[in-house]
Amino acid sequence: MLRVNLITVGKLKEKYWRDAAAEYVKRLGAFCKIEIVELNEYRLSDEPSAKEIQTALENEAASMEKYLSANGAYNIAMCIEGKQLTSEELSAAMTDCGTRGYSTLNFIIGSSFGIAPSVKQRADMKLSMSKMTFPHQLARILLLEQVYRGFQIAKGSKYHK
Repeated sequence: MLRVNLITVGKLKEKYWRDAAAEYVKRLGAFCKIEIVELNEYRLSDEPSAKEIQTALENEAASMEKYLSANGAYNIAMCIEGKQLTSEELSAAMTDCGTRGYSTLNFIIGSSFGIAPSVKQRADMKLSMSKMTFPHQLARILLLEQVYRGFQIAKGSKYHK
């Protein structure tokens, strides 16, 4: 069974976001072993300098390291410059990972300042949800839904219309 890790910087603060995430985690349990890894967000000043931001991104990257280096892991960095895929294309990409021998699929969501360049360089794929900007909490729920939809598409269910 494929393992899916959602590696995120920061926590879901409001109960309704946590409830939504829990619902998708429950649904995904039928298709994969899923884990949401919430990494600490590096604290910045109210108006951080470019150097402060870079330091924060590097510290966040260091906390992601053990997941990125896991054997059999396919790493997908969620970033604005990534490819935009349809739900069917994401489903095919997820299925392809399994058939190519990957045992783990890591989706990486950075902080509001993004993901460190070193993480993006190591990613097997860069994926963008949209040209629009979403709050990180909503992006996490959207991603969980699309991963669930991807499994449903691969199964041939009627969930995806």
